[in-house]
Amino acid sequence: MSLEDKLSGWTGPSSSTEKDKQDRTERMIRQAIDSHEIFNNCSLKVFAKGSYANNTNVRSDSDVDIAVECTECQYWEESEKGNHPPSGSYEGSWTPAKLRAELVSAMHAKFPGQVDSSGSTAIQINSNSARVDADVVPCFSYRYYMNGGSRYGTKIFKTDGSSIVNYPDQQKVNGTAKNNRTGYAYKKGARLLKRIENAMAEDGAFRELPSFFMECLAYNCPDDAFSHSTWTERLRAMLVHIWSNLQGDEEPASGRWMEVNECFFLFHKNQKWTREDGRDFAKAAWNYFGFK
Repeated sequence: MSLEDKLSGWTGPSSSTEKDKQDRTERMIRQAIDSHEIFNNCSLKVFAKGSYANNTNVRSDSDVDIAVECTECQYWEESEKGNHPPSGSYEGSWTPAKLRAELVSAMHAKFPGQVDSSGSTAIQINSNSARVDADVVPCFSYRYYMNGGSRYGTKIFKTDGSSIVNYPDQQKVNGTAKNNRTGYAYKKGARLLKRIENAMAEDGAFRELPSFFMECLAYNCPDDAFSHSTWTERLRAMLVHIWSNLQGDEEPASGRWMEVNECFFLFHKNQKWTREDGRDFAKAAWNYFGFK
């Protein structure tokens, strides 16, 4: 098999069999929530997020992330005091602890013996022959108020007392827009980087890095990197851009790399990865394929 054939093959999504398992997993989680009677009195938004929802997943990270967003109340923050208009406080019963406890109960009823709720964030549903692993993430509606506008997202309350804000809608919209601009090559390129990272980690050629980081590296490559006629040349262009543009320290805010959602900087002190990780990955991948 030629290198081009190999790279082209690595741009594809999960197999149809794996996709069926992912869809079945999502459907069963929705059924578990619909069957839990107490949720009849709670306004919930249930949706897939992450690589499965954004069609950038590959076989080795084919688990399903399902957000269960309680819209009974909205948490908020403001960039400057006064950006948030006056409003009343929520007086209902749906607290983060109650939402999580009821979701755990619903999952146990649907998936007996296959639920792991020991993690601080997600409720894990273990796979079987007909399903993939799944993470069920309890969260609440969230809004960040800024001068002249606001951002809508979700707020996740971890059991250790900390919290996380996500912007899944923005990730999906931005990823789709870039995919359309690049003639549907961006998401293929994201899957390619993920499979390269997986292959190098399996071969002991490089350390493991998060799948989402690979997706963000592809997103920060310019659209014209995907305009080449072969995947060999597209990959070369992506690796050159990643390597050359992650040299040195962080640039001023106007030039900093962003997550796909464009709501967070890709590199900051609380991230699970660094600029060095990006540089090292690009160099390792270049050498892995013997590029000159």
